[in-house]
Order: sequence, then structure tokens, then C-alpha cells
Amino acid sequence: MRHPVLVALCLTGTVALSACQKSSDAEVQRAIQSVNVIDETNLNDIMLTVGDPDEAVAYFNKAVTEQPNRIDLKRGLGKSLIRANRPSDAATVWAAVANSTEGAAEDRVALADAYIRMNEWDKAAAELNRIPPTHETFERYRLEAMVADSRKDWKKADSFYEIAASMTTKPAGVYNNWGFSKLSRADYAEAERLFTQALTFDNTMFTAKNNLIMARGAQRKYDMPVVTMTQTEKAELLYTLALTAIKKGDVAVGKALLQDAISTHPQHFEAAVRSLAALEA
Repeated sequence: MRHPVLVALCLTGTVALSACQKSSDAEVQRAIQSVNVIDETNLNDIMLTVGDPDEAVAYFNKAVTEQPNRIDLKRGLGKSLIRANRPSDAATVWAAVANSTEGAAEDRVALADAYIRMNEWDKAAAELNRIPPTHETFERYRLEAMVADSRKDWKKADSFYEIAASMTTKPAGVYNNWGFSKLSRADYAEAERLFTQALTFDNTMFTAKNNLIMARGAQRKYDMPVVTMTQTEKAELLYTLALTAIKKGDVAVGKALLQDAISTHPQHFEAAVRSLAALEA
């Protein structure tokens, strides 16, 4: 009489075990998927920052081909193409992203950046004009300043540079660009101030050091400024200062600076040697 009950209990136990097994399998799959997502996210971040630019392009190209609906992968491809110095291809990708249903204001900023790298200033300006004024970011104002600069709209350029510099903890690049803008306007004293400001935030930026030398040389300040520099950098800066002096008509000063550059350089300074020989000839 107990057999039917025993069979029923056994069957119930089997069904329960089967349900538990299915539930367990589903949980395992979810866990694996979670791990895969984390791994993919980490790999994406690595490719966008420290990975080889060309390898990153290949990686995101493959990923976009396999998952064409993933907007994040398309953004990764756009950023990788910029890192690989392929702004034209990047512009194509960013245009598709920005004009898609998932496109955001930051994507249009990235598109404007790609156009600037292509020297397509009008296209960059057009994209920036399509961005809502409420989208206030460092990158947006940095590009706005550069576009205003290209159009010699100095009032706007100065305003945008100032805003951009206030929106980042690393404004050295902004101050350097702003200083170069002042240099192009022959406002040498202000350019000198801005290059010095850039170096207070990043004393390794050689471009700012070289620009500072040009701004000082344009004012006939032929002594070296008090900035951090290696011996090789000092020789190269002396060379820049020498050329600036020569262009100003101060040939004797230029020759002396060229000799200093040659003696300062830890190796043979071919460019300075050639310049000095040409002067003496």
C-alpha cells in the first residue's frame, strides 16, 4: 500500500532536483556573463588608454562588426581612430554615432574635434553650433576657443579659453594654446605670462617652454627663464632663442646663443652647427 506513495515522493524529488539543477545552471550562466561583461569593460578601457592605437582600432573594428548595435563599441572605435591619427576615418564613425538615435551631445563634440584635426574648421564650427548651450564641458569650450581663434574672433577666443581653463584640473594645454594665440597677435608679454602659467601646471611640457622662449625673444629678452629643463632641452631652447634674435636683427647675440647651444648640448648639435656656419660664412 505504501509503494504508490514512495513512487510519488521519488518522482517529486526528481522533479525538484531537476528544477534545482536548471536554476543552478541559469545562475552559473548569469555569473559567467557578468564576468565576461567585466572582462570586456576592462579590456575596452585598456585599449582606449594604454593599448597600441592600431591594435585598438583592429579590436574595436572587430567588435563593431560582431555587435553592430553596440553604441559603446562604436564610440570606442572613434576614440581609437583619433589615437591612431586617423581623424578622417574617425569623423565618419563619429558622424554615424552623433546622428543616430542614441547619439549624445558629447558625440558631436568628438565629431567637431575630428574635423579640427582634419583642418576642417567650418565643419567643426557647424557641429559645435548644433550642440545645446546647456552642454557645458571642458572639451566643448576648448574646441570653441580653437574655432574662434581660427576665425580671429579674439574676444570669443579669450572668453572660451578662460572658461575651458577653469573647468579642468590640468589646464596646461589650454594655457599653451591661449599663449600661442596671443603670440600670433603679437601680444608677446601676455603670451609670455600664459606660457609661464602653463608650465606651473606641467613643467615637462617642452612645447610651452619653446613657445615661452619665442615670446621672450620677441621682446628681446635673451636670458634664459627660470624653468625646469634637461641639458638637451636647454640646448634646444638656446637654439630657438638664437634664431629669434637673428630674426630680430640681433645677429651678434644670435651667434653667441648658437655657440652656447652647441657647447650645452650633450651630443653633436647638427642644426645649431649648420646655422652658425651659415652666419659666419
